[in-house]
Amino acid sequence: MTAGGTSRPTLLLVHGAWHGSWCWERLTPVLRADGWNTRAVDLPSAGSQAGVRDDARVVLDELARTDGPVVVVAHSYGGVPVTQAVAEAAEAAEVVHVVYLAAYQLDIGESLLGHHGAPVPSEPDGFQAVPDRPVPLFYADAPAADAEAATGRLVPQSTRSFSDTLTAAGWHTVPSTYVVCEQDQALPPHHQEELAARAGSVHRIASGHSPFLSMPGEFAALLAKIASESAG
Repeated sequence: MTAGGTSRPTLLLVHGAWHGSWCWERLTPVLRADGWNTRAVDLPSAGSQAGVRDDARVVLDELARTDGPVVVVAHSYGGVPVTQAVAEAAEAAEVVHVVYLAAYQLDIGESLLGHHGAPVPSEPDGFQAVPDRPVPLFYADAPAADAEAATGRLVPQSTRSFSDTLTAAGWHTVPSTYVVCEQDQALPPHHQEELAARAGSVHRIASGHSPFLSMPGEFAALLAKIASESAG
């Protein structure tokens, strides 16, 4: 399969906090119908006390199992372990691009809580409960049935994952694109714009926090455009 005359990269999809690989279920059939290979991981910090390093290791392991070029797509919190993992992958994997979807494109020494000016929690081994009213927060523009179904699959998130700091940042050496979700109620667009200043290019989509659920066709087309351009 080719894109721009070269091998199409595999799309590695990395979910955000409280979620799992299930959140891509509306998106992946659209991408595969267009000829894209996709893979997805389940981050252990969703449902256990794992931290950023544990999540990054899962991403690294999946990269090691994937042949050929890879575009990593990180959603929300997923941007944190992806940033660490891509830096650590170095020669071990052919990561050609990172897409930050309403994601935390943090730098060395930063954490998710630190980005928001929040203190380190006194009980780092606890959990962050699923937010109240997750439908308007995460899925405001998604079909009601899909939003309710997704809400039922959310799990508590490791507190440690929000306070762990990065020791490396892959976007310094690997090209990146930021996708701003303009109607996002979980990570407001002005926060996204600040983070997007670190990316090599920026796209915007008129969606809430989860375009893979609310507009999978439009988001798949945007990913295909970004991935094709990254391939040459």
